[in-house]
Amino acid sequence: MARVLIAGGVGFVGRSLVTYLAANKLSSLIVVADKALPEVSGLSQAELAVYKSDLVAYKQSNLAKESSMEKIFTTSGGNFDFVINLAAATKYSQPPEVYKENVVDTARTLATAAAKYKCKRFIHVSTAQVYDAGNSGRKEDAKIKPWTALAKASHEAEEAVKAIAGLNFVIVRPAIIWGPGDIGGLTPRLIVGAVYKKLAEKMELLWTKDLNINTVHVRDVVRALWHLTSKGDSGATYNLSDSGNTDQGAVSDLVAEIFGIKTSFMGAMMTKLATSVSMRMVADTANDKHLKPWSDLCKEHKIFDTPLTPYLDEELLYNNPTSVDGNKITSTGFAYDVPKVTADLLREVIRDYEAKGFFPKGIAN
Repeated sequence: MARVLIAGGVGFVGRSLVTYLAANKLSSLIVVADKALPEVSGLSQAELAVYKSDLVAYKQSNLAKESSMEKIFTTSGGNFDFVINLAAATKYSQPPEVYKENVVDTARTLATAAAKYKCKRFIHVSTAQVYDAGNSGRKEDAKIKPWTALAKASHEAEEAVKAIAGLNFVIVRPAIIWGPGDIGGLTPRLIVGAVYKKLAEKMELLWTKDLNINTVHVRDVVRALWHLTSKGDSGATYNLSDSGNTDQGAVSDLVAEIFGIKTSFMGAMMTKLATSVSMRMVADTANDKHLKPWSDLCKEHKIFDTPLTPYLDEELLYNNPTSVDGNKITSTGFAYDVPKVTADLLREVIRDYEAKGFFPKGIAN
C-alpha cells in the first residue's frame, strides 16, 4: 500500500482525508505535517483516535521553510508515493506576507522537495476563485482573474508548482467545500440562520437569489484527491464541483427550513445603492448585528470556546459568483457521490458541531 504525506493534514479537508484513507485501508503510512496540533484543533474523538494510531505519524512543521523539508520527507522512513498539499492560509483579507509564506512559499518548498525525493505524484489543492467571476460554469481553461487576495496567492502558488522541473503533479481547483468540519464554506450561513432565529427576524441577503455559490462536499473532495493519485494526466488541472449548480437562493431556502425563519434578497439595484459608499461599512454593520447575538446564544448554551463565527469578510460580499464546471474529472472515471446540497446534509454539519460542543443544541430543526 501507498505511503502518503499530507501537508496541512489537520485542517478541514486534511482530517477528512486522513480518516478516509484510514477507514478504507488505502495507505500503509500517513505522515501529517502541519503547524496546528491535532489535540487543539477541534477534531472529534474518533478523528483523534486515527491520528494517534500507528498508521499516522504527526510532524509539527513550518512548511514554508526549506530547512523543515528533510525532517518531514524522512519521517518514518520517508519514501512517500504521494504528497498532497492542503496547507494554505484560509482567512481572507490577510497581509500579503501572510499569503506569501503560507500559500506561495509553502507550495514551492513542498513541490521542490517532492521532486527531490522522487515522489510519484504531487497533488496541489488550489481554489476555483482563481477564475474570472461569472455565472456560467468555468472550465479549467477559463480566463484567470482571481477576485480575492487569497485567490491571487493561490494562482501564484499554482505557477510555482508548475515551474518545478521533473515533478509529476496535478492541480485541483474546488468550488466551495462544505460538510462536517467546514468553518468557512456554508457553515457561516448556518450560523447566521441561528442568529436570525434568536432575533426572530427575517434574514436579508445581498444581491439576488441566483448568485452562484457552486459547491462540492468534502467527502467527494477527499475521494477525488485519492483518485487523482493514480488517475488523470500529469500537469493537468481538475475542477471539483457538484452538479447541483448551487446558488444563494437554494442555500437560503435550506437555511430557512432548518431554522424555521424567513429569508429574502435585497436585489442587485438595492445592494448597489447600499454598498455605494463602502462595502467595508456594509460588512462592519452586518458583523455588528450578528456577532453579539451569536455570542449571547453560545453563552446561553454554556459554550465558551468555539471556532465558529458569523463574521463576514468584505472580500466575499461583492457580486462575484463562484460558478464551476466540475465535469472534466469524470472523464478519468471519477463520480461524485453528493450531487447537491441538502437540508439533511447541512444538519449533519450542525450535529457534528453540536457533539463537539461548538454549536448550540436545539436551535436547528
